[in-house]
Amino acid sequence: MRVALYRLWTLRLMGTAAAAVLLGLGGCASSPSKDETLGWSSAKLYAEAKDEMNSGNTEKGVKLYEKLESRYPYGLMAQQALIEIAYGNYKQGERAQALAAADRFLKLYPNNPYTDYVLYLKGLINFNTDQGWFSFLSDQKLYERDQAAAKQSFESFKELVTRFPESKYAPDARQRMRYIVNSLAEYETHVALFYYRRGAYVAAADRAQRAIEHYQDAPATQLALAILVDAYGKLGLTQLRDDAERVLKLNYPNSTYLTEGLPARNEPFWKLW
Repeated sequence: MRVALYRLWTLRLMGTAAAAVLLGLGGCASSPSKDETLGWSSAKLYAEAKDEMNSGNTEKGVKLYEKLESRYPYGLMAQQALIEIAYGNYKQGERAQALAAADRFLKLYPNNPYTDYVLYLKGLINFNTDQGWFSFLSDQKLYERDQAAAKQSFESFKELVTRFPESKYAPDARQRMRYIVNSLAEYETHVALFYYRRGAYVAAADRAQRAIEHYQDAPATQLALAILVDAYGKLGLTQLRDDAERVLKLNYPNSTYLTEGLPARNEPFWKLW
């Protein structure tokens, strides 16, 4: 009897000890690691973050800049840190975080000497977005994509060249604005061609007319006019067809669309321009 009680007491004791060990291990696992940056000055945080960025450790550099802005929210270093946060997130492909940082900077520091750069950076973030309108060379069709990023990019560049016409970033911004306009015109024209090939002539004429009205000087206007001519012809709107053809001949007298018609169905549309 005593032996049985002794064994039972021993098992309970071992179970209690094991539970204590597990609790101890759990406590160690859940306890937060010490932040080595605690007590660092704004200058040290900035210097360390810059070194990390220069070394290619963008993620760590961004985190250090975020700590700097959080702990020392006032002063020039905090402003510069916010710019670096926007740039670092942009380099990592974190579009939403990059835009959020850029917008916060523009709201908090509208008169900062680097406002022109932040506007330029904001334009680049939308201009180079992986999921945006420049990926039409992939398998996904362009007419399935949203053009919002392109328009947002244009607006940022437009604000830059309007507010800071002498900025060193303005010439490149103007070139990108022209590219955006031409690309948006190509998008509208391709959608019109897509509708036309499927017999949706009213929709085709509507999108072609939109391209002509909004992007008059874009190269894609020539094809938009050709689509308009053929769509009106299919709809039996002879007067509108003749008017569109007259405009096409006046502006593009040597257009191949006048003699050869619209491009073949199997021709990649990005080769049209």
